[in-house]
Amino acid sequence: MKSNVCRHSVSLLLLFLSAFFFPRAEALTKQRGSNLSVSAVLVFGDSTVDPGNNNYIQTPFRSNFPPYGREFENQEPTGRYTDGRLATDFIVSYVGLKEYVPPYLDPTLSLEELMTGVSFASGGSGFDPLTPRISNTIEIPKQVEYFKEYRKRLELAIGKERTDNLIKKAIFVISAGTNDLVVNYFTLPVRRKSYTISGYQHFLMQHVEQLIQSLWDQGARRIAFVGMPPIGCLPVVITLNSDNALLQRGCIEELSLVAKDYNSKLQNKLKAIHKNLAHLGGKIFYIDIYGPVTNMIRGYDKFGFEEVANGCCGSGIIEVSFLCNPNSYVCPDASKYIFWDSIHPTEKAYYIVFKTLRHIIDMISN
Repeated sequence: MKSNVCRHSVSLLLLFLSAFFFPRAEALTKQRGSNLSVSAVLVFGDSTVDPGNNNYIQTPFRSNFPPYGREFENQEPTGRYTDGRLATDFIVSYVGLKEYVPPYLDPTLSLEELMTGVSFASGGSGFDPLTPRISNTIEIPKQVEYFKEYRKRLELAIGKERTDNLIKKAIFVISAGTNDLVVNYFTLPVRRKSYTISGYQHFLMQHVEQLIQSLWDQGARRIAFVGMPPIGCLPVVITLNSDNALLQRGCIEELSLVAKDYNSKLQNKLKAIHKNLAHLGGKIFYIDIYGPVTNMIRGYDKFGFEEVANGCCGSGIIEVSFLCNPNSYVCPDASKYIFWDSIHPTEKAYYIVFKTLRHIIDMISN
């Protein structure tokens, strides 16, 4: 009897310690509980929200190998471009649907997984049709086509009325644009020959509006649109633009200001669209990540970070995707780094960003 009591006490102690010291995604669900007003989380965009769709297409731009996924469940490299979870994983857990947003192209997805949300996003994609061609990834209009296919699959399984209601109550998250500037406009000469930077931003806004219209036509009513980060602070951008890439690792402010100007145009565009659609039940929200990432970089010590200008993988100044691989050096503690590789944030940084946008999720859910 005494032995059983001891074992029971030890079990309770371990459970307490686990809950106290390791508050992983399950804790997020408990913060909010099951949110019956949100049926699914549906995601479009680039590598910031791609959980592994690129695993299923012919592209060199993948991350389904170590050391990616080092902090994910079972240390599994799922195809997420980070060491663990993405902000969208925290969102879907927060609203009480499930722990992670899976990639739509995963052929093993169950009906329940489909019904509670998937990501159509593809690392390397962007609003400019030229951008995904550079890395042979899934362009956003194709992501919308996959969404239409998704709708048809649900209609066959649960009927049109239930599908319409599910789509109406879903939260749509769109995160893209960085590749259009970093990989496309400022790296290749093609768009610079045709557009000033202001003209190119307006060109991107046209594609933003087309995307929202396409999703609206398919029944989307709750859309959260993510802005750009301070792109001049991405390690690879610093490397390519610094006068001394090894010793001068400060942000390239002129490029970050371009992203800031883009965000201003995006906010104005979204406000105009929201104003036109609000009376029809539309909720179009802007999600700021420029501010949170800037705050992390400037006040890094307040967040427990020690490195802000280099990634955890490899040298931290150039490695991304296949350049960050099983043979790469990896820092011992990624939680001290804002960036996992030379472009993408760590799980910890994504979680901090998620915490700043929870109020938007609350507003869009009600």
